[in-house]
Amino acid sequence: MSKSKPLRSWMFVPGDKQRFLDKSQVSGADVVMFDLEDGVVWPNKPLARTMVAETLKKEPWDGPLRYVRVNAPSTDLTVEDIYAVAGSGLDGICLTKVESAEDVHRAAAMLETLEFARKIPKGQVRILAAIESANSLQRAGEIARAHERVIGLIFGAEDYALDLGLPANRIAEASELLYARAAIVNAAAAARVLSIDGVFPNLEDPDGLLADAVQARRLGFTSKSTFNPRQIEMLNEQFSPTAAELAYAQKVADAFNEAEARGDASVAVGGQLVDKPIVLRALRLLEAAAE
Repeated sequence: MSKSKPLRSWMFVPGDKQRFLDKSQVSGADVVMFDLEDGVVWPNKPLARTMVAETLKKEPWDGPLRYVRVNAPSTDLTVEDIYAVAGSGLDGICLTKVESAEDVHRAAAMLETLEFARKIPKGQVRILAAIESANSLQRAGEIARAHERVIGLIFGAEDYALDLGLPANRIAEASELLYARAAIVNAAAAARVLSIDGVFPNLEDPDGLLADAVQARRLGFTSKSTFNPRQIEMLNEQFSPTAAELAYAQKVADAFNEAEARGDASVAVGGQLVDKPIVLRALRLLEAAAE
């Protein structure tokens, strides 16, 4: 898979389940995240490291980008996780429960050392930083800017809800998470990195998933994560521009070009006033679709 393609869907895959690891190559996700953290019970973590490391060696690999979700810096497992999986097949790590820029710096320093020692191209292994607490949300901006390896921020909604003492049951378009989601999008956009929304936990509610994904995209998230391969097709669709959106963007661009030729700085398109910021958004959409 070309690394220039859009990264719309990020799927967690339990690192100690061989059949799921084997299926991940043809999952349809843009990124798979082999999970060494919450998706693996404590006694199985050493086994999961070994299984994930072997999966990362699989060649040829014609599927999604391969990330590994490592255990939190507050545990004694992060260093062992990174040491076990850093290799030529690793595109990035998801660093969980990041609380400060220093957490990112330490992971980045270790990756730099391992890349040199293992002859991996410098900077190949990116860092996706997970925002999962009230404290990390307050520091999301500095975390997003902490290091050039940071590719984006991902929202750990369930751990964040736990930190705030929110109810265990969640429905689509959860208003209690709206502030956090918007803050993560803003921090990521300011740092010019990706923003990945958290999972929708109800596996049997496709309507709820759709509402949640639509809201995430309208808030500005660039993509969404999932545990469920059955959700991937919907996520890829929701985080891709529709034919109608592309047609409207082209109409806006054409109309504005004609307006500029007449010496006008704005124009009405379908009853909506269009000026420079709207045109730039339309052009960005068209450029992204053409990649």
